Amino acid sequence: MKPLQMRPREDGSCIVDVLYSGISTGTERLLWDGRMPEFPGMGYPLVPGYESVGRIAKGGAAGRFREGDLVFVPGAKSFVDVRNLFGATASRLDVDSRRLVKVPDHLGEHATLISLAATAYHAVYVAGGNVDLVIGHGVLGRLIARILLAMGLGAPVVWEANPLRRSGGDGYAVIAPEADDRREYRSIIDASGDPGILDKAIGRLGRSGVVTLAGFYSEPLSFAFAPAFMREATIRVAAEFTSANIDAILTMVDAGDLSLAGLISHTAPAADCAAAYETAFRDAACTKMVLDWRNAA
Repeated sequence: MKPLQMRPREDGSCIVDVLYSGISTGTERLLWDGRMPEFPGMGYPLVPGYESVGRIAKGGAAGRFREGDLVFVPGAKSFVDVRNLFGATASRLDVDSRRLVKVPDHLGEHATLISLAATAYHAVYVAGGNVDLVIGHGVLGRLIARILLAMGLGAPVVWEANPLRRSGGDGYAVIAPEADDRREYRSIIDASGDPGILDKAIGRLGRSGVVTLAGFYSEPLSFAFAPAFMREATIRVAAEFTSANIDAILTMVDAGDLSLAGLISHTAPAADCAAAYETAFRDAACTKMVLDWRNAA
């Protein structure tokens, strides 16, 4: 870790002491490997991260938060002389109070999953809700399946190519793709990030079926036209989640309809971040790595 200079405070910003931050195996892995496609704010050196949770140390002038409030930070632009993409993986942040989301204390480190949960909710919304196949059983795929169940939309089938990730299905089946012979799916969400996924998914659609892309892809995607033509397939892309998606997730969590438990597989002290990133990106058994900043000072 390297100390950085914080920007001068602006009206309405809050100082947040970070407790935990999640490591993204989508965007952050691409940054780590140097494979991140051109993206607004891209460049090195940079501060990554959009999955942090911490406590308010100093509130803003607007008075929206009090000292000690637990807040979720979906990104920040706190530092000078570096790129802040997405800027929230640090021990202390200066954040526009309009970006912060107050969360209940009982969520603790699980509040780092709010970005992923909101992304999953947004993908379900873009897909139209009638999702019967989810591809990928990482944390995003698990959250999509849980949200479908929480919304009363029925249990999807979930494909997972890696045997190490086929456990943990609660109320839905997780199977190897080759073990599934169904070819009439109505709506498929890909949460795998596999750039070759379209041909695999389109080949399993029924007529007028939909494939929604919810991963982050390092290479251009392409597909064979004839199978898509024969099925009159639709391809959708789920973009960034919205504040309304976060509100919906917190409502489901508060009502007890959606659980964020059991999704974090590894936690490491922030001082051991180099090893933690290696584990997050190289160990297939690691579904979610969280950095613990509480003793980072």
